Amino acid sequence: MTYRITLLPGDGIGPEVTRVARAAIDRAAEISGFKVAFTEHAFGGASIDQYGEPLTEATLAACQSADAIFLGAVGGPKWDNASARPEAGLLALRKELGVYANLRPVSVHPALSDRSPLRPELIEGADLLIVRELTGGIYFGERERGPDWASDKCTYSQGEIERVARIAFETARLRRGKLTSVDKANVLTTSKLWRETVTAMGSREYPDISLDHMYVDAAAMHLIRAPRDFDVVLTENMFGDILSDEASMLPGSIGLLGSASLGDERPGLFEPIHGSAPDIAGQDKANPFGAIESAAQLLESGLGEAKAAQHLRDAVAQMHEAREWTADLGGALTCSQAGIKLLERLDQLPTDQVTPSVKAVAS
Repeated sequence: MTYRITLLPGDGIGPEVTRVARAAIDRAAEISGFKVAFTEHAFGGASIDQYGEPLTEATLAACQSADAIFLGAVGGPKWDNASARPEAGLLALRKELGVYANLRPVSVHPALSDRSPLRPELIEGADLLIVRELTGGIYFGERERGPDWASDKCTYSQGEIERVARIAFETARLRRGKLTSVDKANVLTTSKLWRETVTAMGSREYPDISLDHMYVDAAAMHLIRAPRDFDVVLTENMFGDILSDEASMLPGSIGLLGSASLGDERPGLFEPIHGSAPDIAGQDKANPFGAIESAAQLLESGLGEAKAAQHLRDAVAQMHEAREWTADLGGALTCSQAGIKLLERLDQLPTDQVTPSVKAVAS
Protein backbone atom coordinates (compact mmCIF):
# COMPACT_ATOMS: atom_id res chain seq x y z
CA MET A 1 0.00 0.00 0.00
CA THR A 2 1.33 3.42 -0.99
CA TYR A 3 -0.28 6.59 0.35
CA ARG A 4 0.03 9.95 -1.42
CA ILE A 5 0.91 12.85 0.87
CA THR A 6 1.06 16.48 -0.26
CA LEU A 7 3.54 18.62 1.65
CA LEU A 8 3.02 22.38 2.00
CA PRO A 9 6.12 23.60 3.87
CA GLY A 10 4.94 27.21 3.71
CA ASP A 11 6.80 30.07 5.36
CA GLY A 12 9.20 30.90 8.19
CA ILE A 13 10.02 27.79 10.21
CA GLY A 14 7.49 25.78 8.19
CA PRO A 15 10.09 24.15 5.88
CA GLU A 16 12.28 23.23 8.87
CA VAL A 17 9.57 21.42 10.83
CA THR A 18 8.16 19.88 7.64
CA ARG A 19 11.50 18.20 6.94
CA VAL A 20 11.37 16.57 10.37
CA ALA A 21 7.73 15.51 9.92
CA ARG A 22 8.45 14.01 6.49
CA ALA A 23 11.34 11.94 7.84
CA ALA A 24 9.22 10.81 10.79
CA ILE A 25 6.32 9.70 8.57
CA ASP A 26 8.70 7.92 6.21
CA ARG A 27 10.41 5.97 9.00
CA ALA A 28 7.16 5.10 10.79
CA ALA A 29 5.73 3.82 7.50
CA GLU A 30 8.82 1.71 6.88
CA ILE A 31 8.59 0.17 10.35
CA SER A 32 4.86 -0.56 9.94
CA GLY A 33 5.16 -2.03 6.44
CA PHE A 34 3.53 0.48 4.13
CA LYS A 35 4.84 3.15 1.78
CA VAL A 36 4.30 6.87 1.33
CA ALA A 37 4.89 9.03 -1.73
CA PHE A 38 5.41 12.76 -1.16
CA THR A 39 4.86 15.73 -3.44
CA GLU A 40 5.79 19.24 -2.34
CA HIS A 41 4.16 22.53 -3.36
CA ALA A 42 4.64 26.22 -2.57
CA PHE A 43 1.92 27.65 -0.36
CA GLY A 44 1.18 30.86 1.52
CA GLY A 45 3.84 33.53 1.31
CA ALA A 46 6.18 31.24 -0.60
CA SER A 47 3.49 30.85 -3.26
CA ILE A 48 2.90 34.62 -3.36
CA ASP A 49 6.62 35.12 -4.01
CA GLN A 50 6.67 32.50 -6.77
CA TYR A 51 3.22 32.78 -8.36
CA GLY A 52 1.62 35.96 -7.04
CA GLU A 53 -1.10 34.18 -5.06
CA PRO A 54 -1.11 32.11 -1.83
CA LEU A 55 -2.96 29.08 -3.25
CA THR A 56 -2.66 28.17 -6.91
CA GLU A 57 -5.00 25.90 -8.84
CA ALA A 58 -2.17 23.38 -9.27
CA THR A 59 -1.50 23.25 -5.52
CA LEU A 60 -5.20 22.91 -4.74
CA ALA A 61 -5.51 20.05 -7.24
CA ALA A 62 -2.50 18.29 -5.67
CA CYS A 63 -4.12 18.61 -2.26
CA GLN A 64 -7.50 17.36 -3.45
CA SER A 65 -5.96 14.27 -5.05
CA ALA A 66 -3.84 13.33 -2.02
CA ASP A 67 -4.64 10.90 0.78
CA ALA A 68 -3.49 13.49 3.33
CA ILE A 69 -1.89 16.93 3.46
CA PHE A 70 0.82 18.19 5.81
CA LEU A 71 1.25 21.94 6.29
CA GLY A 72 4.23 23.57 8.01
CA ALA A 73 3.21 27.19 8.69
CA VAL A 74 2.14 30.29 6.78
CA GLY A 75 2.51 34.05 7.12
CA GLY A 76 4.95 36.69 8.23
CA PRO A 77 5.45 40.45 8.14
CA LYS A 78 7.06 40.22 4.70
CA TRP A 79 3.58 39.91 3.18
CA ASP A 80 1.74 42.46 5.33
CA ASN A 81 1.20 44.71 2.32
CA ALA A 82 0.70 42.00 -0.28
CA SER A 83 -2.48 42.06 -2.36
CA ALA A 84 -3.45 38.71 -0.80
CA ARG A 85 -2.10 37.63 2.58
CA PRO A 86 -0.71 34.09 3.04
CA GLU A 87 -3.47 33.31 5.55
CA ALA A 88 -6.06 33.82 2.81
CA GLY A 89 -4.66 30.74 1.11
CA LEU A 90 -5.12 28.70 4.29
CA LEU A 91 -8.73 29.78 4.73
CA ALA A 92 -9.43 29.00 1.08
CA LEU A 93 -7.78 25.60 1.33
CA ARG A 94 -9.82 24.64 4.39
CA LYS A 95 -13.00 25.70 2.62
CA GLU A 96 -12.20 23.86 -0.62
CA LEU A 97 -11.29 20.66 1.22
CA GLY A 98 -14.40 20.82 3.40
CA VAL A 99 -12.39 20.26 6.58
CA TYR A 100 -14.84 21.73 9.05
CA ALA A 101 -13.54 20.19 12.30
CA ASN A 102 -10.15 20.98 13.79
CA LEU A 103 -8.96 18.59 16.51
CA ARG A 104 -6.25 19.88 18.83
CA PRO A 105 -5.16 17.44 21.59
CA VAL A 106 -3.44 18.84 24.66
CA SER A 107 -1.76 16.56 27.16
CA VAL A 108 1.02 17.07 29.68
CA HIS A 109 3.74 14.45 29.86
CA PRO A 110 5.01 14.08 33.47
CA ALA A 111 8.48 15.20 32.43
CA LEU A 112 7.03 18.48 31.16
CA SER A 113 5.27 19.40 34.39
CA ASP A 114 8.07 21.77 35.41
CA ARG A 115 8.20 23.36 31.95
CA SER A 116 4.72 24.83 32.27
CA PRO A 117 4.15 28.36 33.59
CA LEU A 118 1.47 26.80 35.84
CA ARG A 119 2.21 24.92 39.05
CA PRO A 120 2.82 21.19 38.47
CA GLU A 121 -0.05 20.17 40.77
CA LEU A 122 -2.49 22.07 38.54
CA ILE A 123 -1.51 20.46 35.25
CA GLU A 124 -0.49 16.96 36.30
CA GLY A 125 -2.64 14.49 34.35
CA ALA A 126 -4.26 17.14 32.14
CA ASP A 127 -5.48 15.54 28.91
CA LEU A 128 -8.04 17.33 26.78
CA LEU A 129 -9.10 17.66 23.16
CA ILE A 130 -10.36 20.90 21.64
CA VAL A 131 -12.75 20.42 18.69
CA ARG A 132 -12.97 23.71 16.82
CA GLU A 133 -15.42 24.48 14.02
CA LEU A 134 -13.17 25.54 11.15
CA THR A 135 -15.05 26.78 8.09
CA GLY A 136 -17.76 29.05 9.47
CA GLY A 137 -18.21 31.95 11.85
CA ILE A 138 -16.58 35.36 11.77
CA TYR A 139 -13.46 34.21 9.89
CA PHE A 140 -15.61 33.39 6.86
CA GLY A 141 -18.29 36.06 7.25
CA GLU A 142 -18.90 39.16 5.14
CA ARG A 143 -16.43 42.01 5.71
CA GLU A 144 -17.05 45.68 5.17
CA ARG A 145 -14.81 48.69 5.68
CA GLY A 146 -15.62 52.37 5.59
CA PRO A 147 -13.34 55.36 6.14
CA ASP A 148 -13.91 55.30 9.90
CA TRP A 149 -15.77 52.03 10.55
CA ALA A 150 -15.50 48.31 9.88
CA SER A 151 -17.76 45.26 10.16
CA ASP A 152 -17.14 41.50 10.36
CA LYS A 153 -20.24 39.31 10.18
CA CYS A 154 -20.52 36.03 12.15
CA THR A 155 -22.98 33.48 10.78
CA TYR A 156 -23.70 29.84 11.67
CA SER A 157 -26.38 27.45 10.46
CA GLN A 158 -27.81 24.59 12.47
CA GLY A 159 -26.30 22.12 10.02
CA GLU A 160 -22.81 23.55 10.44
CA ILE A 161 -23.10 23.22 14.20
CA GLU A 162 -24.52 19.70 14.10
CA ARG A 163 -21.78 18.24 11.92
CA VAL A 164 -18.90 19.47 14.09
CA ALA A 165 -20.80 18.63 17.29
CA ARG A 166 -21.23 15.07 16.07
CA ILE A 167 -17.47 14.65 15.78
CA ALA A 168 -17.05 16.03 19.30
CA PHE A 169 -19.73 13.72 20.76
CA GLU A 170 -18.35 10.66 18.98
CA THR A 171 -14.81 11.43 20.10
CA ALA A 172 -15.99 11.92 23.69
CA ARG A 173 -17.36 8.37 23.55
CA LEU A 174 -13.84 7.14 22.84
CA ARG A 175 -12.34 9.18 25.66
CA ARG A 176 -13.83 9.84 29.12
CA GLY A 177 -17.39 10.56 28.03
CA LYS A 178 -17.50 14.26 28.89
CA LEU A 179 -18.17 17.14 26.50
CA THR A 180 -17.95 20.85 27.33
CA SER A 181 -19.52 23.15 24.75
CA VAL A 182 -18.15 26.70 24.84
CA ASP A 183 -20.13 29.70 23.60
CA LYS A 184 -21.23 33.23 24.53
CA ALA A 185 -24.96 32.54 24.58
CA ASN A 186 -25.67 35.34 27.04
CA VAL A 187 -24.69 37.88 24.37
CA LEU A 188 -24.43 36.44 20.84
CA THR A 189 -27.35 35.17 18.73
CA THR A 190 -25.10 32.65 16.97
CA SER A 191 -24.10 31.30 20.38
CA LYS A 192 -27.76 30.91 21.38
CA LEU A 193 -28.30 28.75 18.29
CA TRP A 194 -25.06 26.90 19.07
CA ARG A 195 -26.17 26.04 22.61
CA GLU A 196 -29.71 25.05 21.59
CA THR A 197 -28.41 22.80 18.80
CA VAL A 198 -25.76 21.05 20.91
CA THR A 199 -28.20 20.55 23.79
CA ALA A 200 -30.80 19.00 21.50
CA MET A 201 -28.24 16.65 19.94
CA GLY A 202 -27.02 15.54 23.34
CA SER A 203 -30.53 14.71 24.55
CA ARG A 204 -31.58 13.07 21.30
CA GLU A 205 -28.49 11.15 20.18
CA TYR A 206 -25.91 11.10 22.98
CA PRO A 207 -27.60 10.63 26.37
CA ASP A 208 -24.54 8.61 27.46
CA ILE A 209 -22.29 11.68 27.18
CA SER A 210 -22.02 14.11 30.10
CA LEU A 211 -22.65 17.49 28.47
CA ASP A 212 -22.11 20.87 30.06
CA HIS A 213 -21.89 24.43 28.71
CA MET A 214 -19.51 27.28 29.52
CA TYR A 215 -19.26 30.87 28.42
CA VAL A 216 -15.97 31.44 26.64
CA ASP A 217 -14.60 33.86 29.24
CA ALA A 218 -15.31 31.38 32.02
CA ALA A 219 -13.78 28.56 29.98
CA ALA A 220 -10.60 30.59 29.43
CA MET A 221 -10.29 31.09 33.19
CA HIS A 222 -11.11 27.47 34.05
CA LEU A 223 -8.59 26.19 31.52
CA ILE A 224 -5.85 27.75 33.61
CA ARG A 225 -7.37 27.10 37.03
CA ALA A 226 -8.41 23.45 36.60
CA PRO A 227 -7.42 21.99 33.20
CA ARG A 228 -7.97 18.42 34.40
CA ASP A 229 -11.73 19.11 34.52
CA PHE A 230 -11.89 19.13 30.71
CA ASP A 231 -12.15 16.10 28.44
CA VAL A 232 -13.50 17.20 25.01
CA VAL A 233 -14.11 20.90 24.40
CA LEU A 234 -16.37 21.90 21.51
CA THR A 235 -16.49 25.47 20.27
CA GLU A 236 -16.82 27.77 17.28
CA ASN A 237 -14.06 29.03 15.02
CA MET A 238 -12.68 32.15 16.70
CA PHE A 239 -13.18 30.91 20.28
CA GLY A 240 -11.41 27.66 19.39
CA ASP A 241 -8.51 29.52 17.82
CA ILE A 242 -7.96 31.52 21.01
CA LEU A 243 -8.58 28.76 23.56
CA SER A 244 -6.31 26.23 21.85
CA ASP A 245 -3.41 28.69 21.81
CA GLU A 246 -4.03 29.33 25.50
CA ALA A 247 -4.10 25.59 26.15
CA SER A 248 -0.73 25.17 24.44
CA MET A 249 0.88 26.76 27.49
CA LEU A 250 -0.23 23.90 29.74
CA PRO A 251 2.67 21.66 28.65
CA GLY A 252 4.98 24.66 28.31
CA SER A 253 5.32 25.55 24.62
CA ILE A 254 3.08 26.19 21.62
CA GLY A 255 5.68 24.22 19.68
CA LEU A 256 4.41 20.96 21.20
CA LEU A 257 0.89 20.88 19.79
CA GLY A 258 -0.36 19.47 16.53
CA SER A 259 -3.76 19.55 14.89
CA ALA A 260 -5.95 17.59 12.49
CA SER A 261 -8.50 19.32 10.25
CA LEU A 262 -11.10 16.78 9.13
CA GLY A 263 -14.22 16.64 7.01
CA ASP A 264 -16.54 13.88 5.89
CA GLU A 265 -14.01 12.41 3.47
CA ARG A 266 -10.29 12.40 2.74
CA PRO A 267 -8.02 14.24 2.52
CA GLY A 268 -7.49 15.79 5.91
CA LEU A 269 -5.14 18.68 6.61
CA PHE A 270 -2.56 18.29 9.39
CA GLU A 271 -0.42 21.09 10.83
CA PRO A 272 1.28 22.22 14.04
CA ILE A 273 -0.66 25.01 15.71
CA HIS A 274 2.32 27.37 15.99
CA GLY A 275 2.90 30.19 13.53
CA SER A 276 5.73 30.77 11.09
CA ALA A 277 8.02 32.39 13.74
CA PRO A 278 9.94 34.52 11.22
CA ASP A 279 12.28 35.77 13.96
CA ILE A 280 13.92 32.33 14.20
CA ALA A 281 13.35 31.10 10.64
CA GLY A 282 16.39 29.49 9.04
CA GLN A 283 18.25 29.24 12.35
CA ASP A 284 17.41 25.59 13.15
CA LYS A 285 15.86 26.68 16.47
CA ALA A 286 12.25 25.60 15.92
CA ASN A 287 10.55 23.02 18.13
CA PRO A 288 9.46 20.16 15.82
CA PHE A 289 7.35 18.24 18.36
CA GLY A 290 4.11 19.89 17.20
CA ALA A 291 4.93 18.88 13.65
CA ILE A 292 5.67 15.33 14.81
CA GLU A 293 2.34 15.15 16.65
CA SER A 294 0.64 16.44 13.50
CA ALA A 295 2.42 13.69 11.57
CA ALA A 296 1.06 11.16 14.07
CA GLN A 297 -2.46 12.53 13.59
CA LEU A 298 -1.97 12.32 9.82
CA LEU A 299 -1.03 8.66 10.11
CA GLU A 300 -3.86 7.87 12.53
CA SER A 301 -6.83 9.98 11.46
CA GLY A 302 -5.75 10.69 7.89
CA LEU A 303 -4.54 7.29 6.76
CA GLY A 304 -5.97 4.92 9.36
CA GLU A 305 -2.48 3.73 10.36
CA ALA A 306 -2.89 3.92 14.14
CA LYS A 307 0.05 1.62 14.88
CA ALA A 308 2.49 3.82 12.97
CA ALA A 309 1.07 6.89 14.71
CA GLN A 310 1.67 5.35 18.11
CA HIS A 311 5.25 4.54 17.14
CA LEU A 312 5.82 8.28 16.76
CA ARG A 313 4.12 9.13 20.04
CA ASP A 314 6.04 6.46 21.93
CA ALA A 315 9.33 7.78 20.52
CA VAL A 316 8.40 11.33 21.54
CA ALA A 317 7.47 10.12 25.04
CA GLN A 318 10.91 8.57 25.37
CA MET A 319 12.49 11.86 24.32
CA HIS A 320 10.47 13.70 26.97
CA GLU A 321 11.53 11.20 29.62
CA ALA A 322 15.17 11.75 28.64
CA ARG A 323 14.57 15.52 28.51
CA GLU A 324 15.78 15.61 24.91
CA TRP A 325 14.29 18.99 24.05
CA THR A 326 14.78 22.12 22.01
CA ALA A 327 15.68 25.46 23.57
CA ASP A 328 12.10 26.64 24.17
CA LEU A 329 11.75 23.79 26.69
CA GLY A 330 15.18 24.33 28.23
CA GLY A 331 16.93 21.72 26.10
CA ALA A 332 20.02 21.86 23.89
CA LEU A 333 18.79 20.22 20.67
CA THR A 334 18.33 22.07 17.43
CA CYS A 335 15.29 21.35 15.26
CA SER A 336 17.24 19.02 12.97
CA GLN A 337 18.97 17.30 15.89
CA ALA A 338 15.59 16.62 17.50
CA GLY A 339 14.49 15.03 14.24
CA ILE A 340 17.56 12.80 14.14
CA LYS A 341 17.03 11.80 17.78
CA LEU A 342 13.41 10.91 17.00
CA LEU A 343 14.50 8.55 14.22
CA GLU A 344 16.97 6.91 16.59
CA ARG A 345 14.22 6.42 19.17
CA LEU A 346 11.91 4.96 16.51
CA ASP A 347 14.53 2.42 15.52
CA GLN A 348 14.89 1.35 19.14
CA LEU A 349 11.17 0.74 19.78
CA PRO A 350 9.87 -2.81 20.29
CA THR A 351 7.36 -2.56 17.44
CA ASP A 352 5.22 -5.45 18.68
CA GLN A 353 4.63 -3.76 22.05
CA VAL A 354 3.37 -0.27 21.26
CA THR A 355 0.76 1.45 23.38
CA PRO A 356 -2.83 1.24 22.03
CA SER A 357 -4.30 4.50 20.77
CA VAL A 358 -7.73 6.09 20.48
CA LYS A 359 -8.58 7.16 16.93
CA ALA A 360 -10.44 10.41 16.30
CA VAL A 361 -13.79 9.83 14.61
CA ALA A 362 -15.15 11.87 11.74
CA SER A 363 -18.65 11.05 10.57
